Amino acid sequence: MQQNDPMVGTPNLEEAINYQPLILAPETALVDVIARMSQTPFSCCELGASSQDSGDVETETTRPTCALIMQDQEILGILTERDIVRFAAAGMDCDRITAADVMAHPVKTLPLADFKDIFAVMFLFRRYRIRHLPILDDQNKLVGITEPSSLRRVLRPANLLKLRRVSEVMSTSVIHAPPHCSVLSLAQLMAEHRVSCVVIVEPAPDDGLKPIGIVTERDIVQFQAMQFDIGRIMASEVMSSPLFLLNPGDSLWSAHQQMQRRRVRRLVVSWNWGQDLGIVTQTSLLKVFDPLEMYGIIETLQQTIEQLEAEKASYWRHRDAEVS
Repeated sequence: MQQNDPMVGTPNLEEAINYQPLILAPETALVDVIARMSQTPFSCCELGASSQDSGDVETETTRPTCALIMQDQEILGILTERDIVRFAAAGMDCDRITAADVMAHPVKTLPLADFKDIFAVMFLFRRYRIRHLPILDDQNKLVGITEPSSLRRVLRPANLLKLRRVSEVMSTSVIHAPPHCSVLSLAQLMAEHRVSCVVIVEPAPDDGLKPIGIVTERDIVQFQAMQFDIGRIMASEVMSSPLFLLNPGDSLWSAHQQMQRRRVRRLVVSWNWGQDLGIVTQTSLLKVFDPLEMYGIIETLQQTIEQLEAEKASYWRHRDAEVS
């Protein structure tokens, strides 16, 4: 097999570092933090434009999902999309609050010298329940930041993901709401349940639910940046729709490809004619690269090989006995 095959080989982790993260001063007003997080250098806000069938459309390579709060080259704290959703749900006055007032701190970081093992990075994401990890050089100066989306881009996961099903990693704890629900209520649901999205559903035959749209953390950040009155806006007015739906039997490779093609961070899973719903995210895709998962797969393969070898040996013994 060729070593330069793009589907195999060791990932180059340096490609998973964003070397230009959003950096703001601690005195920055929260309303300005939100505005900067909603900006992208290459495209304007797409709210009000016709939605594509991607469900959760976002240019993840250009839009920051967090802001590092720094002073004198020192990381003081961090603000993420989930934080913005929590502030929106609480009805906080973003004009009167600074980044220093609400930032999360201290911030978990990783030395660049230790940024060699992708399993170690995923372990940190899981252990500390974080989605952003600043990388520091040997002088404790910021190099950049990594997150699950950037790890997913540098992995060469084809063979492994083709063997696994969506049902193995999807979350069935899906928070959903009707289309007439206010965006403020959606933000409150996200904050209460610590989820990154709410699926918008309507009744379907046989007491099922038909998923018709989705509202995400990214959407809430944009609405806040545009100073929408989210208490007066209904989900049906701003949800991304129609949705692209996965089936539990689909391969994770298919889910991975759809996320890349549609530039999304999550996909909705629906089965039993809408009676059951699930969510697959970038983070859940990374679960298949968990060391314990990998060891389990290797052990299963070894047992299969040993069984086949035993059957082969038994076959040849019977064959030799028949010949003699």
